[in-house]
Amino acid sequence: MSDSRLEIHAGDITKIEVGAIVNAANERLAPGGGVCGAIHRAAGPELARECAAIGHCPTGEARITGGYALPAKHVVHAVGPVWRGGAEGEAEQLAGCYRMSLELAKAAGLASIAFPAISTGIFGYPVDRATGVAVDTVGAWLKENDGLERVIFCVFGEEVAQAYRRALGR
Repeated sequence: MSDSRLEIHAGDITKIEVGAIVNAANERLAPGGGVCGAIHRAAGPELARECAAIGHCPTGEARITGGYALPAKHVVHAVGPVWRGGAEGEAEQLAGCYRMSLELAKAAGLASIAFPAISTGIFGYPVDRATGVAVDTVGAWLKENDGLERVIFCVFGEEVAQAYRRALGR
């Protein structure tokens, strides 16, 4: 898949200057570990307060907040599925949180968004499967929608970045 709006970056998502970064969130939107914890620490306590006011986000959906102390103007909190073997709707839920994140960014008038590798950490989603869902979902959305000029897959480590490159190359 070739789309000049798609980029892959191995690095710290909390340092990227974009309209929104995506947080791999939990349903309570509470500060957690991994990417979620890093985003909350970098954004400051105001982010946790806004998330607490929202209260809940079902798996497969997303919510948008301010970015506070982050370089990104907003944070989109996407709740990916816990991997249970692949037969319990995980791919559909994962695709749903990517689509809803893109829709929220578009509705907010943003030109750019950066995604982590949602659900591949503590939620246990296999990286190659998750990257396939991410690339296919984002690519299909970009074909049908205008507005976003840059979509970055900002992932932790070169190994995961290579998985995204493979998925983009198919």
